[in-house]
Amino acid sequence: MRGHLGWLAASMPLVATVALSGSASLGAQAPARSGADRPWTVPRTPEGHPDLQGVWTNATLTPLERPRQLADRAFLTEKEAAALEAQAAGRQATADDSRTREQALAKGDIGSYNQFWFDSGTTVLATRQTSLVIDPPDGRVPVRPEAEARRDAALARSTDEPEFMSMWDRCISRGVPGWIIPAGYNNAYQIVQTSGYVVIHSEMIHDARIIPLDERPPLPPTVRLLEGDSRGRWEGDTLVVETTNFGDRNWIATSAASGRIKGIPQSPALRIVERFTRVAPDRIDYEARIEDPQVFTRPWTLAFPLTRDDEYRIYEYACHEGNRAIEGVLRGARYQERTEGKPRRER
Repeated sequence: MRGHLGWLAASMPLVATVALSGSASLGAQAPARSGADRPWTVPRTPEGHPDLQGVWTNATLTPLERPRQLADRAFLTEKEAAALEAQAAGRQATADDSRTREQALAKGDIGSYNQFWFDSGTTVLATRQTSLVIDPPDGRVPVRPEAEARRDAALARSTDEPEFMSMWDRCISRGVPGWIIPAGYNNAYQIVQTSGYVVIHSEMIHDARIIPLDERPPLPPTVRLLEGDSRGRWEGDTLVVETTNFGDRNWIATSAASGRIKGIPQSPALRIVERFTRVAPDRIDYEARIEDPQVFTRPWTLAFPLTRDDEYRIYEYACHEGNRAIEGVLRGARYQERTEGKPRRER
């Protein structure tokens, strides 16, 4: 899958000529309007809580981390955003050109999916923020060096044994918060509410998070789950979901679109607090505060809008544990070892 980290760096001459455009806040938006001079009001469930139900998407060109060249630039100007989107459209047209594919084939590169199957976004976020990470102020995830070393070791052995592959590659889980970090495709989420639960169905790996709202106590510390133990509550009109009781087998992010954060491990100390606030007919503001002192030097925060799309249809993503792709990857690596003399690393 193609990553998203190069889109801003490639446009630095443009970015450097424009003044800083605003402060880091997703909430500083004009009030939503439902008609001529009529303010929009939040729809509510029979229990009186905000109605978050529907299909929401978050495909975007905006990267997880802010490119270092942008330093303290938290937002783009409208002109910068338009220019970056035009450049992305140009790259898309080039990738779709049959001559580009023929040139790749001539070099022995059989490629991946064609562009029809990708859905990595055509626009930057509506907020025009320069990264999904809004805290720390530099837009970078504060990863400990030892966590980066563990990432590098696992990625270097990703074709040695299935245990070194991501849980996503193995069709088990994208993890939390990895489940909602935009990827190359399948960036849709269906939310269903009842009086006692919120269920969020993720298009990728057809996973479903079942979040109780009944103030039940968390699981005991001895119970550890791949996606943690989630508990939801309402704080005013915001759904707050706190997740703990993680194990240590999953990653914070699994997609190549996450750049250097792909493969960063999680530990049992991980704690995540997510917030869902519906602010317009077609928008939910999402935020996640992530703490794991064994992996990060300080807590950090993701934030971005989810966009409602009533025309989007979620079809089954038939990913399953033990899928043939894993077998093919491992067989291919063993073939390379035999034919190219590459030594196989021992456990």
